[in-house]
Amino acid sequence: MATGWAGDGAVQDQIDATIKDAIQRARSQLPQGPGLTHCEECGKEIPEARRKAVPGVRLCVDCQQAHDEEQSAHSGYNRRGSKDSQLR
Repeated sequence: MATGWAGDGAVQDQIDATIKDAIQRARSQLPQGPGLTHCEECGKEIPEARRKAVPGVRLCVDCQQAHDEEQSAHSGYNRRGSKDSQLR
């Protein structure tokens, strides 16, 4: 299939790279080490059910939610496949 300047399989390569980047980012954010009984941010007790469900947990639900919202506001997307980036 003719795709102009892109080589054969270039679109799939971009998709694969985007997925690989997302997996690496997610794995790097997994908690590591022993879990805590109290939140490292606010000091509130972390329920036992959460500690069992999330090995290595370090934040209570409220602090984790705030952290996740902050991370999603700063996370970009892979511009390698963005048509807009090709126009600049």
